[in-house]
Amino acid sequence: MSNAPLLMLMQAAPAGPSGATAAFLQFFPLIVIFGIFYILMIRPQQRRVKEHQAAISAIKKGDDIITGGGIRGRVTKVTDDEAEVEIAQGVKVRVIKSTISTVVRPNTKPAND
Repeated sequence: MSNAPLLMLMQAAPAGPSGATAAFLQFFPLIVIFGIFYILMIRPQQRRVKEHQAAISAIKKGDDIITGGGIRGRVTKVTDDEAEVEIAQGVKVRVIKSTISTVVRPNTKPAND
């Protein structure tokens, strides 16, 4: 049997991409997926974190806040890392600023009113 047809098929086959190009083509979809993931999820989350940190650092006496545990109150005193919050008439608690989840703006109304 002659090996001529087999040799012709091997020679006629198109050459594959080089090593560096093949590696890039393999990782390109992963790079695109990470880019989309970053644009749609990571960047907006980083923006929300920065806005939350700015709101927490700008807390002052008289602001209404909601803690991470759901307690709503009015700030009566602010220190570097704590805030004193009045949750009922004459009832004051100290909370760590990082546990404050929301600073309630004066123009927002409770949902039940």
